[in-house]
Amino acid sequence: MNEVKQLVSEIKNGNLKPIYFLMGEEPYYIDKISEFIENNILDEAEKGFNQMVLYGRDVTIDDIISNSKRFPMMADYQVVIVKEAQDLSRTIEKLASYAENPQPTTILVINYKYKKLDKRKSLYKALNKTGIVFESKKLYENQVSDWIRRILAGQNYNISPKASQMLVEFLGTDLSKIDNELNKLKIVLPKGTQITPEHIEENIGISKDFNNFELRKAVGDKDIVKAHRIAKYFADNPKDNPMVVTISLLFSFFSQLLHLHGMNDKSPRSVASALRINPYFVNEYLTAARNYPMKKVSAVIALLRDFDVKGKGVGANAVPQGDLLKELLVRILN
Repeated sequence: MNEVKQLVSEIKNGNLKPIYFLMGEEPYYIDKISEFIENNILDEAEKGFNQMVLYGRDVTIDDIISNSKRFPMMADYQVVIVKEAQDLSRTIEKLASYAENPQPTTILVINYKYKKLDKRKSLYKALNKTGIVFESKKLYENQVSDWIRRILAGQNYNISPKASQMLVEFLGTDLSKIDNELNKLKIVLPKGTQITPEHIEENIGISKDFNNFELRKAVGDKDIVKAHRIAKYFADNPKDNPMVVTISLLFSFFSQLLHLHGMNDKSPRSVASALRINPYFVNEYLTAARNYPMKKVSAVIALLRDFDVKGKGVGANAVPQGDLLKELLVRILN
């Protein structure tokens, strides 16, 4: 995120490069940087003659080079933006000849999503000399809650740890989806608001009481009644609560508990750092570790692997996933 801020700051200050090659697994920042260049380099009068948007599926590398070599009309620069450039992955190295000697009055922006250039080849080496290569890396799940907090803080909003965790659990690590949902919240909530689980439930439709986050807590606390109440809700709403997601979360939870049992220093700060969790949730993990000795944790991990296979239809074709989940919880909690 700091790299993005620096890049945007340089563009605002007029420190422009002839090529911006935006690549990587996370499309969110690729889109944001590309949109910023599209909206801010030229004014509205200049855009008509000097800004062009191309799509990888519709053009060749030769078309891109040809358009990039044009001169601007009544403006200092022309902007050429190539979206979905990953469709040109088989021929992208042909761009190396242009990258070695780019047109100084052209700002060429390449959106190369979900892929990366080979750093050993000539295109990457040429771009590093004459332009900017930005790699947008996918965030790990344990990094997304902090990303949500920082994004909101920059816009004068706060969010509770539980509310943030609800978004991550429901939307995964797709930053674009999360950003869309945050924008919905910002429409209805005034600046300065602390976003709570109730706000998430009312405006996004994620239940604050019946979700995988609450199921994990109930299992960790050995709250049998609450765990089975959530399992029943999941069974009644299978499309919104696929078993594969629930098992994945529980597997991650018990794997972290196994790590926790092996730690010598179980102070809250050490646990939060080692498990890469928000300090707010440390007591939840310490409680679960007391409820599940290491031998039991190992047994649960084996059990989760077995039910993961069953949940995917191997050896349990006729068993509804809701029933499988209930059986799994009985065996974990007893």
